[in-house]
Amino acid sequence: MSETALIFVDIETTGTRATRDRITEIAALKVINGELVDRWSSLIYPECKVPAQITQLTGIRDEMLSDAPRFVHIAESLREWLGDGQLVAHNARFDYSFLRNEFKRAGQDFRASLICTLRLSRRIAPQERQHNLKALLNRYGIAPIRHHRAGDDVDALWSLWQAWQVEHSDEAWQSLLGDERRHRTLPAHLDSAQLEGLPAGPGVYLFYGHNRLPLYVGKSVNLRSRVLGHFQRDHQDDKEMRLAQQVQHVEWEETAGDLGAQLREAQLVKTLMPIMNRQLRKQRKLTTWHWQEEAAHPELLSGSALNQALSQSLGGTLYGLFRSAREAKNVLRALAEEQQLCPQVLGLEKGKGRCFANQVGKCRGACCGQETIAAHTQRAKAALQQLQVNVWPWPGSIAIAEKSMGKAAPAWHVVRQWCYLGSAPSLKKAQALADTPASFDVDSYRILNRFLRYPEQHGLTVTPL
Repeated sequence: MSETALIFVDIETTGTRATRDRITEIAALKVINGELVDRWSSLIYPECKVPAQITQLTGIRDEMLSDAPRFVHIAESLREWLGDGQLVAHNARFDYSFLRNEFKRAGQDFRASLICTLRLSRRIAPQERQHNLKALLNRYGIAPIRHHRAGDDVDALWSLWQAWQVEHSDEAWQSLLGDERRHRTLPAHLDSAQLEGLPAGPGVYLFYGHNRLPLYVGKSVNLRSRVLGHFQRDHQDDKEMRLAQQVQHVEWEETAGDLGAQLREAQLVKTLMPIMNRQLRKQRKLTTWHWQEEAAHPELLSGSALNQALSQSLGGTLYGLFRSAREAKNVLRALAEEQQLCPQVLGLEKGKGRCFANQVGKCRGACCGQETIAAHTQRAKAALQQLQVNVWPWPGSIAIAEKSMGKAAPAWHVVRQWCYLGSAPSLKKAQALADTPASFDVDSYRILNRFLRYPEQHGLTVTPL
């Protein structure tokens, strides 16, 4: 019985984003029982311009592709030619992601098993630093006619494969291929041994690239499922593809539960500033509307005044946490228009007497006596109620006890004025963190506000320190 065909494949593309960029050239070799039996190659019209930097890299120009077939026109014949063969490629998930997306555009669900020669090279020669195709060809004395042309690169890849087979016994070679197939969904630059102890409980994980550059910090109630999930969606998501192409090292920290994971994630993102985290990266300069009890309108607060208000020392009520004064004013202005509030009385506009909004029927007349200031204030505060910020309800720091549902130890999370100060394995050690300096962080506030609204529902116990 013949072996499953190995399909050595190389593609050229208009860029690196598999969901948006397109294939410009495909070359493939079919190998059965160690013998090269067929070849398939074609330029592909990508239905878009080839960027200048890609032309400089590959030599493929727009005029070369103008008479080439669109992928949709060759999809059926290519799919038939590929059959159920295993795809062999250098950095295989990159080529596979582009092929899957091109077939998807053509109305076909293409799936294949993979062998990645980049990851295979790392298993064969872990002591070597360079495993790109050019470095490997130089190491084995294989000279392609042109780099970054699909036909030449796929021929060179087949030559590299044959060189590997010569230097390994059949038993050792099959063992290498077996290991590669078992870890075929993992990124090419990531050693699978790093993931062997990955737990199924809650915690945070950290992805690092070359030279330990922080790439991404995430959290999950199931670390193993979440981390491995990143590497199974790379053909669908450009961010996951970039992550899979760059990640070289993974670390993780187990936590007692979901609260600890979310707080630690927000803290690590701000500390490490990973290049692929956007939501939690910036320490935002916040602004809020502060409405004193006897005042006719709210005032904007930011900086230290905001911290004072959040700790109850200023009194009054806070509404909204905004990234800028402009955003705060726009929100209040929209509410004023929606509820027919007076922008002049609210302090959004200067002037005396009847405002313009009242003249066009968009203000009930608090500016000119048609509505009392007391009634206007009541309506305005009711409209703002949905934005009310909870001030810190304790006199100082608290410890939030979170008991683990898995193997991780319980933890006491120390918080003061919505600022996460750290976690400790015991209440006694948590007390030592109570005076840790911190400034208000909107992300910690939002996390804690969700969990502390009904702590018992999350299995949490709060102890003032």
